[in-house]
Amino acid sequence: MAGFMDMLGTMVQQGMAQSGGTRMRHALGGRGGLEDLLGGLGQMMGGTQTGQSSAAPNSSGMLGDVVGQLANNKVALGGLGALAGALLGGGGKATRGAIGGGSLAMLASLAFSSLQKAGQPRTQPPRALREPDNEEDVQALENDAEVIVKAMINAAKADGQIDQAEIEKIIGKLQEGGLTTEEKEFFQTEAQKKGDLKSVAAAVDGDIDLAAQVYAASLLAIEVDTQAERSYLKQLAAELGLNPRVTAHIEKTLGVEV
Repeated sequence: MAGFMDMLGTMVQQGMAQSGGTRMRHALGGRGGLEDLLGGLGQMMGGTQTGQSSAAPNSSGMLGDVVGQLANNKVALGGLGALAGALLGGGGKATRGAIGGGSLAMLASLAFSSLQKAGQPRTQPPRALREPDNEEDVQALENDAEVIVKAMINAAKADGQIDQAEIEKIIGKLQEGGLTTEEKEFFQTEAQKKGDLKSVAAAVDGDIDLAAQVYAASLLAIEVDTQAERSYLKQLAAELGLNPRVTAHIEKTLGVEV
């Protein structure tokens, strides 16, 4: 069975779309913001990040809305630190699991912030921002990662079926991040299926937090430079039941114009 948390981390770190990494850095405050984030997270975890600023995370950035709720969540904090380090050029295969958790936490933070600012307050943060209490919680996070991974692959088909050359190109890039043979086979199988937007929405099953995460991850998977891709995203938002104010905030945070 493919490790979907690890796979998500690889897809986010390596970037399925050329602009994916740029969008992640934009969401986390650019290079300076990432350096402050690393230093601040190190302080919150009671440690230090060598060579990084000791400033707290930029409160004006996307994470400023939720970082206070992570103070006791060492898993999410460590994952965000690993992701920030990877986006600054560090990280690697040894930290795949941490980067996967950080990617999920970043998407959950963006979803939480966007819903709050769109007038849909949440009674509690999404799963990825809460400390897992048991194996069921861990499995729920893995299930979320599976839904998001499949949604990202499906988004890549917005212009039509991905041809084999494009599949191999993406896989080659992902293998740099440690994609395993089993994960490669899973990606190939999913990529060769016909695009199915309704199955993506069905997998979300009405979970509005997960829906917002799926939309954000889809923006990381494609360039959004064709009418077909823009139409796909509008249909995706409708199928997921996302308010236009929510999607607008996600797009603005990632620096994408749809």
